[in-house]
Formats: sequence, C-alpha cells, structure tokens
Amino acid sequence: MRLQGKKAFITAAGQGIGRAIAEAYIAEGAIVTATDLNGDLLTGIGAAHAFALDVTDKAALQSAVTAAAPDILVNCAGFVHAGSIAEATDPEFDFAMNLNVRSQFHSMQAALPGMVERGTGAIVNIASVASSIIAAPNRFIYGMSKAAIIGMTKSVALDYVARGIRCNCICPGTIESPSLQDRLRATGDYDAARAAFVARQPMGRIGQPPEIAALALYLGSDESSFTTGQAHVIDGGWATG
Repeated sequence: MRLQGKKAFITAAGQGIGRAIAEAYIAEGAIVTATDLNGDLLTGIGAAHAFALDVTDKAALQSAVTAAAPDILVNCAGFVHAGSIAEATDPEFDFAMNLNVRSQFHSMQAALPGMVERGTGAIVNIASVASSIIAAPNRFIYGMSKAAIIGMTKSVALDYVARGIRCNCICPGTIESPSLQDRLRATGDYDAARAAFVARQPMGRIGQPPEIAALALYLGSDESSFTTGQAHVIDGGWATG
C-alpha cells in the first residue's frame, strides 16, 4: 500500500474532494485523522480518528494537528464566494481569508515542527485554477484567496525543501460536489447554470472528486518525492483556453 503506516490529517473530510481524499488515503493504508465542521458528515468514513473541527478556531486547529503529528497534511477546507469586486464586502473578504487562507497557514504552522523533527513530511493544499492561474467570472474574493494559497505553498516549499518536507497545492477546475450543487441551485436556474459550467470545460464535463483524490494520493506519497512547490492544475483543460 502506497501510504502504509503514514499518519495523515485532513480537513473538510466529510464530503466532496475532502472525503474522496480521505477514503483514498485510508484505502492505501494511511492512519487518517478526518475532520469537518459538521461532524455528522464523517459518519462511516472509516478513519482512525474522526471528529468535528472548526478550522477557523486557531487554538483548536493547531492543538488537533499537533496531537495528530501527521506525516501528511491535507488542507481542504474552503468556501466559494460569488461576485465581482463591486459586490464584495469586508465581512466576506475577512471570512475568505480566515477560512480559505488562515486555516491553511495555521495548520501548516502546527504540522511543520514535527515534520522537521522527523526529517520528512508532505503538505497538500487545495487551491483552485481560479486564482493566479486563470480568472473566473464573479469570483473576486474566491480567486484572491486561492491565489494566496499558491503563494503560501511556494514559500513553505522553498523554506523547507532542505529539511525533507514537500509542499504542493492542487488547483482543481469545476468538480462535482455538494457545494457545487448548492451554488447551481442558488442561481435560480439550475439547468442553465450547470450547462454553463460544463461548457467552459474543454473536456465537456465536470470533474469528479476521485480524480482530485488520485492526485492528492500521489502528492502525499513517496512517489512524488522529487516534487515540491508546484501548483498542480487539474481542470479538464479550462486553463489552456
């Protein structure tokens, strides 16, 4: 098994991309700590440890990460804000920074000392192709926050590359998830919104969580031992347009 005996800490593991990653890691022998804001979503996940966790609570998050002492840290928690700069509000901006960015900052800060002590570690951050890679319409706050994740990833990778620690991020395109379903329904015309999302994918379809999990499995495993500091785009060809 590719992750046999490795300890992994995963946020937002209750559904969507996070759950797919957790299930893939468990299947490959990892000792997984799975967390989610809604603990009920973790039912049946099969993780060694599963519990509710608000990643915007710095003290609780860092305590949980330190206790887990992960060999692999996977930061999945995030929220998609809609709107251009004209509609953006300070509270929305602050929320995005706290959830999408600061939670990853705080979890990495807590995981790194143990990784340094052991001389090994892999960090996988979930960013987005809608970031510094490509602009998406009406995603001002979201794109800003995901671009920040790419910047953090590269900085950590450089600072810790000589200490046996790798840090990469995954930049998905549109992926099937409960969050996507909520956003499509919120438009008021589900079918038209879904058709528009599909149309912008050159492959002609929306991605699936297991496809992202496969990349996260590679980046968390020793198979990617020569890879760090990269923003890995997995978007059905969207960014090539």
